[in-house]
Amino acid sequence: MAHTFAELVEKQRAADEAYARVRHLQDAYGPPTQTQWSDQQTTTWETAWRAWRDLARDVQAAVTGYARQEGTPRPEVESRVKEAVRHGDADGNGA
Repeated sequence: MAHTFAELVEKQRAADEAYARVRHLQDAYGPPTQTQWSDQQTTTWETAWRAWRDLARDVQAAVTGYARQEGTPRPEVESRVKEAVRHGDADGNGA
């Protein structure tokens, strides 16, 4: 499936937000090796982790496909996407 650069940026943002949720839960619950999590906490964290993992996988696949489609090295596309996310530039124009 072909993706636009803006779609890649949105996918990366979603993955970053999901990762932030995982980190927030870990911080709130405490280290699992030092704190006994309840069954509900474990289920909530695992669900968040799976969502992040799936979104991250989708981003990687989309970046690979876009790079191939554009004839651009994959690391270059990945770098541009991450830069656009940091700067709020969905078009990757550096604005």
